[in-house]
Amino acid sequence: MSILDKAIAAVTPPESDEARAEARAKAEAAATPGSWLAQILDHHRQIEAQFAAVKAATSADTRRAAQKDLALILTGHAVAEEAAIYPALAADKQVGHAELAYQEQAAAKMEMGLLERLDPMSEDYLDKLEHIRGAVAHHVYSEEGTWFLELSEDIDASEQALITKRYAEEFARYTGETAA
Repeated sequence: MSILDKAIAAVTPPESDEARAEARAKAEAAATPGSWLAQILDHHRQIEAQFAAVKAATSADTRRAAQKDLALILTGHAVAEEAAIYPALAADKQVGHAELAYQEQAAAKMEMGLLERLDPMSEDYLDKLEHIRGAVAHHVYSEEGTWFLELSEDIDASEQALITKRYAEEFARYTGETAA
């Protein structure tokens, strides 16, 4: 982690685990099975599990393989949100949130690319991984805590269906999985 990263982290401490759990619970309560919000929450859980798998890996080969799996789910999720969710946020008068979300995801993709250049068993690698995980966790908290709840409340059923379909298609297109 760079000196600038450490300074920013010091003045903007992360949300508490309790606050994150509360945001997740509210988002889960608002999500209907199969909806765009339910798909996103599922992907958020997969991303969190994959960060843990990368950290827990005990050899360079297993860590690189876990990192590759993390990059696939993280980027597929980002692409789907950028194509389906963030335009809906902007249309819902959340332009600032949409722009910030795009910026945060671009930064995460760049940091993941930089992570590939580090020795996977080094302390620098683990520091960078934790920095990325923390940034992603904050991004997820913003989405689950307010942005997506507001969006789900503001749009009608036909718009919900359109967003759900588009999100699933974009995720499947990137990851090669079958659209829901």
